[in-house]
Amino acid sequence: MTTADVDRADYVLVGHSHFDHIAGVETIASNTGARVIASNESVRVLRDAGVDSQQLMPSQGGERHELAPGITVRVIPSLHSCIWEGGSWDPNEVVIGHYGLSEHEKQEVRDRSGGRSNRRGSEIGNQASKPDAMTVQQMEEHQASTIGSNVDGGVLAYLFETPYGSIFWQDTSGCWTRLLSDLRPDFAIVAMAGRANIDGDPIQGSLAQYVARVTDLLRPSRLTLGHHDNWMPPLTRDLTSEDALSAVRSEISKVSPSSELVQLPYLSGFTVFE
Repeated sequence: MTTADVDRADYVLVGHSHFDHIAGVETIASNTGARVIASNESVRVLRDAGVDSQQLMPSQGGERHELAPGITVRVIPSLHSCIWEGGSWDPNEVVIGHYGLSEHEKQEVRDRSGGRSNRRGSEIGNQASKPDAMTVQQMEEHQASTIGSNVDGGVLAYLFETPYGSIFWQDTSGCWTRLLSDLRPDFAIVAMAGRANIDGDPIQGSLAQYVARVTDLLRPSRLTLGHHDNWMPPLTRDLTSEDALSAVRSEISKVSPSSELVQLPYLSGFTVFE
């Protein structure tokens, strides 16, 4: 299934402006007339891609949009994972250091690690294993063929509120903890990839511990993971295995034992609220 196959949509919500999160939105919006809630940078990217300005709803955080009678979404300012420092693909591995750095010092870390700070999709170059030249070329050609920005453009998370319950969604591993601590959604979608960002600094811990930290803040009845699949091999890794999920369940059980982690199969239906 591709975005071109989507023939009905009322709204599309964009978490941030990188190509792997925004590409395809222009197709859905153009084909369905859906309105798009997104940051100012994401709106710019979509407008440049030909999306009608009347469909674009720029948001910065703090807005509450009505999607349908009785159904709203709150826009929450958020943070991108620390892509200037690669972290670990092992959800159990504790990573420390690079704490309290200025933006200049972060750039120095990226330069030493071979990161491509001036290219779109800047995750490339920060991964544990370096791909061969042909793979890099293919990835760059792929990025060049999609829309996106070389900056995240201001990351947004969302809280959907319905008569049946509420759903929290983030699309990258970062958060402002004080903004999450009072939300209490019934269901949460928590991103798990890269070096997680807690209040502007890289987590001094593991990816699994990041998910547990967010779970502890939100206390949802159920949650699932996002952005943890092998979305651009060989630069990414598959974190959907039972070993990875077991690591996350173990950490969650320590802080919020009543929260159930569920794994959603690809392109499958899932009933969030009975």
